[in-house]
Amino acid sequence: MTRPAIQRWAAFSDDPAGGNPAGVVLGADILTDAEMQRIAADVGYAETAFISGDGRDRGIRYFSPVAEVPFCGHATVASAVALAEDLGDGAFVFRTPVGPVEITTTSTVGRRASFTSVEPWVSELAAADLDAVLALLGIVRADLDPRHPPRLAFAGNPHPLIVLADVAVFDAFRFDPAAARALMDAAAWPATIIVLHDRGGGDWDARNVFPVGTLSEDPATGAAAAATGAYLRSTGAVSPPALVRISQGRHVGRPGLLEVAIPAAGGITVTGAAVRIG
Repeated sequence: MTRPAIQRWAAFSDDPAGGNPAGVVLGADILTDAEMQRIAADVGYAETAFISGDGRDRGIRYFSPVAEVPFCGHATVASAVALAEDLGDGAFVFRTPVGPVEITTTSTVGRRASFTSVEPWVSELAAADLDAVLALLGIVRADLDPRHPPRLAFAGNPHPLIVLADVAVFDAFRFDPAAARALMDAAAWPATIIVLHDRGGGDWDARNVFPVGTLSEDPATGAAAAATGAYLRSTGAVSPPALVRISQGRHVGRPGLLEVAIPAAGGITVTGAAVRIG
């Protein structure tokens, strides 16, 4: 039996050297869970997406090099653009482990994809969890931006989210990947820790702690961008409908841009480009 081919894409960039690399495997119906996990480990990217079915309504699962992940935004964007190469631009539905996600591709200027998250939620971040995140990053409560309170935000995955007031502190923080992995496993945070800086005018910088495989920091995180949109709406930081731009990845040498549309209610829409690697 012929095994499906592995495609490699960079999402949230029109440069193969930028954005977040994702593996995409079409025709994954014939693969077992163990085979998908092995392929994801071999690819070595933050996530590889495995797509089943045919047509414009597909099943999709996401595996990091070490475990299955409930939802992955950048691999969703990459997968939609990969399918659009064969099926043409337009609307797709991905049946993800957290529910159906609608996504649309266009190719006016390069090929771009927009996905709308599942219904998000935002809750208080427990004081002990906040203290653990701050200790991990080597910062203190005085470094937080008083305009933007810490929260736990969900748009497919639960993300602890903090906003730092000083860009110098934002640029300089470091962390031990093993300690980050232990904290995130203990707290049942399957994706990233979101750290933001508000540049004003709807422009944000993001760093996403994600120790998995060879990575420690994720270059461009679509699920986290959706969670950030939910956070901004919940805390009143924006007046919906609103559009914000999140720059991410320069700290790991893969700059990318995520555009986040925040409606008055419902899922958050995240848009970005995708391009083949190699």
